[in-house]
Amino acid sequence: MSVFQKLFKQTFIYGLATVLPRMLSFLLVIVHTKYLEGPLSYGRVTILFSWIIVFNVILAYGMETSFFRFLNQNRYKNKVASTSAISIVVTTMIFGVLAFFGQDPISSLIGVEKEFLRYVILILVLDALVIIPFADLRAKERPIKYSVIKIVNVIIYAGLNVFFLIFLPELSEKVRWLKPIYFENFEIQYVFLSLVVASGVTLVLMLPFYFKIQYKFDKELWQKMMIYGAPILISGLAFAINEHFDKILLEWILGGEEGLFDSGAYAACYKLALFMTLFATAFRLGIEPFFFSHATDKNAPKTYAAITQYFVVLGSVILLGVITFSDFLKEFMIKSPEYWEAMTVVPIILLANLCLGIYHNLSVWYKITDKTKFGAYISIVGAIITLALNFLLIPKYSYLGSAIATLAAYSIMMLLSWYFGRKYYPIPYNLKKITMYLILSISFSILSFYVFESNYLISIPLLLLFLVILYASEKRELKQILKK
Repeated sequence: MSVFQKLFKQTFIYGLATVLPRMLSFLLVIVHTKYLEGPLSYGRVTILFSWIIVFNVILAYGMETSFFRFLNQNRYKNKVASTSAISIVVTTMIFGVLAFFGQDPISSLIGVEKEFLRYVILILVLDALVIIPFADLRAKERPIKYSVIKIVNVIIYAGLNVFFLIFLPELSEKVRWLKPIYFENFEIQYVFLSLVVASGVTLVLMLPFYFKIQYKFDKELWQKMMIYGAPILISGLAFAINEHFDKILLEWILGGEEGLFDSGAYAACYKLALFMTLFATAFRLGIEPFFFSHATDKNAPKTYAAITQYFVVLGSVILLGVITFSDFLKEFMIKSPEYWEAMTVVPIILLANLCLGIYHNLSVWYKITDKTKFGAYISIVGAIITLALNFLLIPKYSYLGSAIATLAAYSIMMLLSWYFGRKYYPIPYNLKKITMYLILSISFSILSFYVFESNYLISIPLLLLFLVILYASEKRELKQILKK
């Protein structure tokens, strides 16, 4: 099996772990936009999830990537799992205790009501404790087990959402023992209670990892992992700001019900870009261990260049495909027309996430050369752009300003990574082809969505024409890969 076939096989399996759970989560948009009390309630849910993602990054502090980096060094190979696990467990417990007893100041600081904050703290603790067990599964190339546990997590979460929001109100009147668990105007709490249960079950399934490792803490290794992971933490935090903080800022800047409404409408339409996010995430999960394990291969630069080109090809198809069928997806996924006013952001967010995916592929140079500080620098630039443009544009353009800020941040991050990568780890990217695919897909998307308003008589032929061009350009390479 060639390295490409192995990579795409693992990417496919990891993709199942990413796509299937997130598709269930994606389908929950139907439930939430129908059974929550409009964009105001959905905006509150969105903001709470945004805070969870920000703190997830802080509690991981780059340890997952450090795990992969030092696992491939013989000197530390047998100490990485135990050292990183002990580190995460200790810091998580400290956080949990401090957060529990400091709910009042935290609530005041971030503007989250205490009735919701308790759920957030518990979810963060449970999720942090499975970071290293999941990394261990990826390192041991056990994508099927990884996928099954991820899928179980989201099935539980989605199932409980459906039960609590759709069936419980009616069943509580008919089934006596269900009556004590039904509360009116408790919909937002039910969403996060579902996540608490799902995260708890996931931790139980991952507990065997903690019984198998030898609890030996290597201080020297830990210090190196922390130093290596610090820029990853900064990068991750900057990424969380780029990806999710705009929903929080919409409420902060616009204020009151207007901020919550716009945040909810924006978040619902933002979900239509999930197809690109799913693809990019699955690709990254499969490719990150691959990058490190092939770093010493003399042909590695050419391999990395080819992988990036294939990513752009597939990403461009997804961009144009979602744009082509955006009206159908809108009516299928977002049931209430109240949310549809934010549909103008969909092409912008799709393109932004494509740029982000390309950036992750380009970032191989600073990860395998231990220059992760560049990842931090680039991510900080992106976060600054995000914050600056959001503060500048939201007062006038609301969520459209947030979408523009996201695209600006990710496209500049992509270009910066390519620019610095040429100096420190030259990779022979086929810029001519990559640029051609991007220009074509962006141009066809603009014509389809903004000029012809997703008219199928125009958009479908444009999509087919793009596929024909791709096939004519890439058929030789595809045949070579399939023959290996």
